[in-house]
Amino acid sequence: MTDAILQMRGITKTFPGVTALSDVTLTVRRGEIHAICGENGAGKSTLMKVLSGVYPHGTYDGDILFDGEPCVFHGIRDSERRGIVIIHQELALIPYLSIAENIFLGNERVHRGLIDWNRTNADAGALLTRVGLHENPVTPAMDIGVGKQQLVEIAKALSKEVRLLILDEPTAALNDEDSAHLLDLLRGLRDQGITCVIISHKLNEIEAIADSTTILRDGRTIETLDMRSGTVSEDRIISGMVGRDLEHRFPPHTPDIGEEVLRIEDWTVHSPTQHGRRVVDGAGLTLRAGEIVGLAGLMGAGRTELAMSVFGRSYGVDISGRVYKRGKPVELRSVGEAIAHGIAYATEDRKRYGLNLIEDIQRNVSGAALDKLSRRGWVDDNREFQVAENYRGSLNIKAPGVGAVTGTLSGGNQQKVVLAKWIFTDPDVLILDEPTRGIDIGAKYEIYTIINQLADQGKAILVISSELPELLGICDRIYALSAGRITGSVDRSEFSPERLMHLMTRIKE
Repeated sequence: MTDAILQMRGITKTFPGVTALSDVTLTVRRGEIHAICGENGAGKSTLMKVLSGVYPHGTYDGDILFDGEPCVFHGIRDSERRGIVIIHQELALIPYLSIAENIFLGNERVHRGLIDWNRTNADAGALLTRVGLHENPVTPAMDIGVGKQQLVEIAKALSKEVRLLILDEPTAALNDEDSAHLLDLLRGLRDQGITCVIISHKLNEIEAIADSTTILRDGRTIETLDMRSGTVSEDRIISGMVGRDLEHRFPPHTPDIGEEVLRIEDWTVHSPTQHGRRVVDGAGLTLRAGEIVGLAGLMGAGRTELAMSVFGRSYGVDISGRVYKRGKPVELRSVGEAIAHGIAYATEDRKRYGLNLIEDIQRNVSGAALDKLSRRGWVDDNREFQVAENYRGSLNIKAPGVGAVTGTLSGGNQQKVVLAKWIFTDPDVLILDEPTRGIDIGAKYEIYTIINQLADQGKAILVISSELPELLGICDRIYALSAGRITGSVDRSEFSPERLMHLMTRIKE
């Protein structure tokens, strides 16, 4: 028996006007964790959809061999029968069903034509224990967090006697603790003989867990690296991904900081679901023209809640405090009022709240400022097209045209559409919540360049990020938030990860 459990040879997949994969080869050894890296749009997810039968045999060219035998998959069920299971980035659990029902959906435990609930819940409990999740199997899936939902998806895969487990960006939406637990679980599955293929943009995790890494670029296989050699660094992987060395991960920038644009004082926000709980507690900060200000904090510190509550009170109840725009008090009682006062907020969840994924680029770009394109209540389609086309060019949005459906774009290009939408409102203050989450290192550099250009235009920018190196690399000043309170601010001349972490974990009296 060959050492390779999987071989993909000469895989070519085209869509109308686009070649997504071109003669791709992939070999995965039995019992290893094999990472696949590449920029957004490199073809990583497409390759795994070919493997799992999402794109059935006949819609692509090339061969798939599993355990040395040629495979013809006409759908996901065919690949699952061979023990190949894929967990997509967007989790597929049904929120109103129990954990046990989700685990065995389509694979029910049946006795005499009826579901055997005792066996279902018992088997689910055993699988949950195996993945380190101590939840009651009858708990609705919507009552557990994203990290636990990811573990339920793995338990579901284990119920299908998985031999090759494919995970697409499994830690993209997880905090550090949940990510570490998931990676430990994958190591345990490897020790049990289960082969894993993981797609991830988090190169530090790839460096820590992968035995081999295959790099794709522009739909082609570039190389496969032996991670166990001890000579492969993040910079080495980046070089393969982007085709060049990135000496600087952040573009150089010399700020030109002007007058105060926005000031928030004594801002307090209560949770809409937990009565009496202060999510933001007496926070205050200032933003100046041409300044890029960071907001750092651990998970649950209240960063997004602060931003959303300021942006037209789109989060929270019993909100109090004061907001000043260029020294004058302003009321921001709705999103419309916030936009009218020159404040824009790009959400951390672009797929759910930032974009209409089934609509085209043109309609997404114009969505927040239709009044600028309307005449007597009608939108001028020609002007709308021209505006979107201008942003497609200036922001380097890679798409065949502004009529392309936004959901078909890569993550980095979707993020550029989000930025175009809010730039078109011509804001004085731009709040960017996790602006580079889920996008690759090359696309991140482009986003950072756009942020610098906006600051150079005199806009005040607030960047919220879970990645400290990102904030340290692009910001002029950083506020730290802990348990809903601003615990301090640090100027660029005094930046250090240790100082920020101290402030992020400090409980202000």
